[in-house]
Amino acid sequence: MAVKDDTKAQVILPTEAEMTRGSLVQGGPQTGGLQTQGVQTGLYTAGADREVTVREMNRDLQDKGFLVTSTADIINWARTGSLHWMTFGLACCAVEMMHTSMPRYDLERFGTAPRASPRQSDLIIVAGTLTNKMAPAFRKIYDQMPEPRYVISMGSCANGGGYYHFGYSVVRGCDRIVPVDVYVPGCPPTAEALLYGILALQRKIRRTGTITR
Repeated sequence: MAVKDDTKAQVILPTEAEMTRGSLVQGGPQTGGLQTQGVQTGLYTAGADREVTVREMNRDLQDKGFLVTSTADIINWARTGSLHWMTFGLACCAVEMMHTSMPRYDLERFGTAPRASPRQSDLIIVAGTLTNKMAPAFRKIYDQMPEPRYVISMGSCANGGGYYHFGYSVVRGCDRIVPVDVYVPGCPPTAEALLYGILALQRKIRRTGTITR
């Protein structure tokens, strides 16, 4: 580490190897003694990494009973553990959708719960073949769901028409009616596949935050 002594300011520059290892430089009084990376002067530390600072604060406070985070992260974390999904079974895929709620897979252990009303749901699982006659009702149900709302397309028929793709009465994908967040392939998909799709949606909510459309 190269150190330049000066009466007005002290500049501490880490070597390339230390930066690669993620080494930290002791901050000034403005950082409260936290380890931050940047240029240190007599009054403050410039160019500090926010993620490094938050990580150091969490490490110092982990035995104090609280952590430092943002309100948005707390809301998104809570939302992923309280998904209420609308039961919208249209064909044989609905059998596997119901299977995920049985004791073998126990979907509710991830904080989800089925609801029969769209006004109490923030997730709708389209399981089966969506016909042209059913599409307006599907859109009406989707519009009644409160924001933020999410959609999982389950099975080949819901994804793109599936076996009935060229049928005159079938919608070739429910994403033509509503925006879809997660596609679960299969004819029909297994209960494990739907379970993985719900976990993928939870990760998406944590990563992207509140999705408003």
